[in-house]
Amino acid sequence: MDNNNLSQYDGGGYNNGNRGGNQNNNGNKGPGGNGENPKKQSILLLLIASLITLFCMSYFMKAMTGNTEKEITYNEFIEMVENGEVESVQIESDRISIKPKKQENALGIYGYGVTVTYYTGKIQDEGLTQRLLENDVDVKGVVPDSSGMILSIILTYIAPVLLLWLILSLLFRRMAKNGGGVMGIGKSNAKVYVEKETGVSFKDVAGEDEAKESLQEVVDFLHNPGRYAKIGAKLPKGALLVGPPGTGKTLLAKAVAGEAHVPFFSLTGSDFIEMYVGVGASRVRDLFKEATKNAPCIVFIDEIDAIGRSRDSKYGGGNEEREQTLNQLLSEMDGFDTSKGVLILGATNRPEILDKALLRPGRFDRRIIVDKPDLKGRSEILKVHAKDVLMDESVDLEAIALATSGAVGSDLANMINEAAINAVQKGRNYVCQQDLFEAVEQVLVGKEKKDRIMSKEERKIVSYHEVGHALLSALQKNSEPVQKITIVPRTMGALGYVMQVPEEEKYLNTKAELHDMLVGYLGGRAAEEIVFDTVTTGAANDIEKATNIAKNMVTRFGMSDRFGLMGLATIENEYLGGGSRLNCSDVTAADVDTEVMNLLKGCYEEAKQLLSENRELMDKLAAHLIEKETITGKEFMKIYREEKGIPEPEEDDKEGKEIEEKADAALPGRKDEDVPEKKEDDGAGVGEEESVETAEEKDPGTVGRFSNTPGSF
Repeated sequence: MDNNNLSQYDGGGYNNGNRGGNQNNNGNKGPGGNGENPKKQSILLLLIASLITLFCMSYFMKAMTGNTEKEITYNEFIEMVENGEVESVQIESDRISIKPKKQENALGIYGYGVTVTYYTGKIQDEGLTQRLLENDVDVKGVVPDSSGMILSIILTYIAPVLLLWLILSLLFRRMAKNGGGVMGIGKSNAKVYVEKETGVSFKDVAGEDEAKESLQEVVDFLHNPGRYAKIGAKLPKGALLVGPPGTGKTLLAKAVAGEAHVPFFSLTGSDFIEMYVGVGASRVRDLFKEATKNAPCIVFIDEIDAIGRSRDSKYGGGNEEREQTLNQLLSEMDGFDTSKGVLILGATNRPEILDKALLRPGRFDRRIIVDKPDLKGRSEILKVHAKDVLMDESVDLEAIALATSGAVGSDLANMINEAAINAVQKGRNYVCQQDLFEAVEQVLVGKEKKDRIMSKEERKIVSYHEVGHALLSALQKNSEPVQKITIVPRTMGALGYVMQVPEEEKYLNTKAELHDMLVGYLGGRAAEEIVFDTVTTGAANDIEKATNIAKNMVTRFGMSDRFGLMGLATIENEYLGGGSRLNCSDVTAADVDTEVMNLLKGCYEEAKQLLSENRELMDKLAAHLIEKETITGKEFMKIYREEKGIPEPEEDDKEGKEIEEKADAALPGRKDEDVPEKKEDDGAGVGEEESVETAEEKDPGTVGRFSNTPGSF
């Protein structure tokens, strides 16, 4: 878009045209210049350098000559001449230098012995020359040399002044470069990106359509303020971006600046905090002062909770420096004029601890939620990050998006990069679907530990553990397809795991689904007890997840017959994955523990019963897994159907078969195997034991790992 066609703010009104004047100001009065005239600064530094040089030169000259020359009176000089103690004299314009016949030594500036000479002031004495000649004193005169005097002045005074001025200039510039140092301690150290320097537009942001729509209105206001002013609308003073880490809050803020073509001030909340009291408030004042000079502009404060924390003691109030900084921020946001075109963008993932005064309309008028992307959003994010990566025709980003439920933009970008690295390491010029699935597994459970060798007994235990998870998923109705079962150890501590991919994106879970999840999570431990008549430490992660689901069913979801619809817990740190906090008495909390224990006990007994009834099938699957180490969902379902007498589903058409074969070849580690098919309506399908949504977050689809390694999004 041509900048000449944009309606820009200019001071308090509007100016149609380019922003040449504002851009010129950025050079001298931007954040890097500390808002001072560089000519005045240079003159001040030159004056300081001159004074320091004069003082130092006077001190050193006095120190160097103080021990070698001694002043005497004219009477003493005449007396020395008449006594024959003078060897020679040198008559200058204002003094007489005297060299005695008897040498007297003194300690010099460097500790060496030096000869002492005398001098006295020149007095109009016409008979002095005759008297010196009569006493056999050598008499010398000095012929003035103007060029030598000029050179002496330059070397003695001018050159040191210029050298010291240069050193001080470099030192002060370095100190004030980032607002630090003694001269810039109260200056804002915000980085400023002018015009299109952010290099980011809304095209580079995907998966957050609602947040983009809210911010596009702000951009349109900056482009066409006349449209809104015509009906009395005002530019919002601020917008607060809220969401989990990695969802793209900072990227969205840069996209706003890139689309609006205005200066973009970027800094974090911790930049205001300094060891000196009052510095934070001073930096807030300077930031808004610079923003007003460069208006219209956008000020982005990342991690604003560093200075915007509530002053209530419940959230850690009482810090005088932080509260002083917050008070100054509240004052500045309440006082500046929106007609100047200054927009404040803040970002945080802890909105619950922000001060209520900061969140009220008139300061942050809008709260924009930047949440985890859904299936469509993840697919779009993968396409954005994959546009510069060479990929072959086997790549299906939709399948990767389906397998990464709960992932944020940074996770998906990391997966694309890991897939590209995997392709290079394997000597390929293109990224294939196998590389992408391996990258997903690396993010979840780490790389394969090829150097870890387990004993035959441990491999058997791990195999039955993982088959217990998968078999219970197949036996239950509320399940999702198994994609992979492996007993290959991983670097994040997993000795084996079951990878499951949902058929579709889900936002709610029924009580029956949660119950089946609990049974599935406890299937590994149940298989161990049935086959080996003992249990191991491998079920720690399964027990942790199952306990979390059961506790939420009782305290938050109202799925307990004993407590009914009573809410007994609240979520803390919603966007940071924080757990729930009980808000009930100690007696009720003990009853909650009892209810959770009974629920888990019932699910465990159900898991043991189902596996005992299918012991032969479990033995056959475990033996196959021990032999292959890794089997696909299609292979797992083939053995399951053979034992159950269920016929294999027929392909509807050739296209469906080609799609399945394409996805089949993409499975990591097993190119010759098939992917799992859709669930059967008769309940013979398999599925993912999905963790309960504790803050509208879902488990990524990996369950039944044989270690207590979280590894989830």
